[in-house]
Amino acid sequence: YPKNGVLDGKGTKQRLTVRAKYSDGTDRDVTSLAYFSTNNETSAAVSQDGMISAGSRGESFIMARFDTHTVGSHFITLPKGFEFKWSNPAANNYVDELMNAKFLKLRMNPSELCSDDEFLRRVSLDVCGVLPTVEEYEKFVADTDPKKREKKVDELLGRKEFVEMWVMKWSELLTIRSSQQVSYKSMLLYYNWLQERVANNMPMDQLVQELLSSKGGTFANAATNYFQNETDTLKVSENVAQVFMGMRIQCAQCHNHPFDRWTMDDYYGFAAFFSQIGRKRGEDPRETIIFNSNRGEVQHLVDKRAMKPKFLGGEEPETKGKDRREVMAKWLASADNPYFAKNLSNIVWAHFFGQGIISDVDDVRVSNPAVNPELLDELGKKFGEYNFDFKKLVRDICVSRTYQLSTKTNETNAADSKNFSHAKLRRLRSEILLDTISQVTETKNKFRGLPVGARAVQIADGNTSTYFLTAFGRAARETVCSCEVKMEPNLSQALHLLNGQTLQSKIAAGALIARRLKDKKAPEEIIDELYIRCFTRKPNVEEKKKLMDVVGASENKQQMLEDVFWALLNSREFLFNG
Repeated sequence: YPKNGVLDGKGTKQRLTVRAKYSDGTDRDVTSLAYFSTNNETSAAVSQDGMISAGSRGESFIMARFDTHTVGSHFITLPKGFEFKWSNPAANNYVDELMNAKFLKLRMNPSELCSDDEFLRRVSLDVCGVLPTVEEYEKFVADTDPKKREKKVDELLGRKEFVEMWVMKWSELLTIRSSQQVSYKSMLLYYNWLQERVANNMPMDQLVQELLSSKGGTFANAATNYFQNETDTLKVSENVAQVFMGMRIQCAQCHNHPFDRWTMDDYYGFAAFFSQIGRKRGEDPRETIIFNSNRGEVQHLVDKRAMKPKFLGGEEPETKGKDRREVMAKWLASADNPYFAKNLSNIVWAHFFGQGIISDVDDVRVSNPAVNPELLDELGKKFGEYNFDFKKLVRDICVSRTYQLSTKTNETNAADSKNFSHAKLRRLRSEILLDTISQVTETKNKFRGLPVGARAVQIADGNTSTYFLTAFGRAARETVCSCEVKMEPNLSQALHLLNGQTLQSKIAAGALIARRLKDKKAPEEIIDELYIRCFTRKPNVEEKKKLMDVVGASENKQQMLEDVFWALLNSREFLFNG
């Protein structure tokens, strides 16, 4: 105690109190026995007697550890006598209401709304992984309906590209790839199983329960490939905790987690749910049969005792005569599990903002708090109320004012990097980047197992890649870690775009410029179209003048316009979404 607070100026002191409540009903002050730490020494330092000393402006999370338990309190440090005028921004829904409450606490005004051009590009790339066409751009800009942004979100949510985007995201979480354990045929069946359920908008709790309790042949019931991808009992339990609850419990395998609540008993108790998975060969030697063997226990590392199955942070259920995985799956993907809905909500949020409310999304722990816990709780609550229909959750996020904020900052939020008070520039992920280059150049790709013209987001196998996709950080799906998708720009990417064959060959193969010149289009019109195709906007007066000066002075108009096209595709404005 206190649970949170605002520290007014450097040097301000705040005393903390730690109380322990025991199972016999007693309550004891254990402040002198607790160990204190802070995640931001610059804003709030804490001594081992529980005294906070305020520093420079910022946020901090003060933690107290006693026995195997760690808890924390959130503090905001402001400059002494800080003057602030609240802009009182509008709220489109509960997302904005809870974000505005946090901004007000921080004495921070959010940015203004982005332009229609910026919104159209941003939401098209985020929801469907495509750029708006020239026709879509002109229609959206001409629309005077004040609800046109909401209408655009609804339209995008109904497109097949939305399904393809989230099948790709889930394929990474479920590590869908061919390997020595999983044949290419099994992998493809597994991918098709996932695609069918996402396309039919199956509630996520049902999908996860079906997956984690699956049994039968890896051909006949493709969901069973989840337990063939990884066959080590402990690793399976770690993956389930990390993907579906956002928890990295690996640390508790050999000692109690120093910065979280999980003990070795918790770790091995959860692993016991997966100790009775049986595997045998099917009639086809490429197929494996997954079944409940009704035998096999997990032993505690220290004292070798057989561990009873126990929900993480919950009770020991009755599993005698039952398939342990079915018991676990029914609890995991339900409202009884406080982590499931919030974790999936956080994953969805991170997709649209470039970082989670808890970041990284699969590193949920006491010592890594949510930047807005009230919002995360509400998103999880709404997700449950929507019967785990994540399409509705996506809509809530995309129609919010918070999602539609500009990247331009103001004097109060210029230093903010984690509270979502302004939009962040995000590099397009590898599959989307290749698809958009192909889209604007009107060229087609060929990937293994897919027809000519298929999109990179449709690639089923984590093992199928190209130099371009690998260079730009496509996940190999070898682990469930969110870090597998690399979004950071690097030198090899820049060199490939500048000197590699991808852009040059696609511009030549698509012959867009040659076709427009053949149709008697003026260079000025072609430049306008290129800008709309690549940036979802028209060039400004200065850009237009400079380009027309160069193109007008050239004898080879086609070559010069192709150079302009190449330059636009190499620009930061094309490579980033914001």
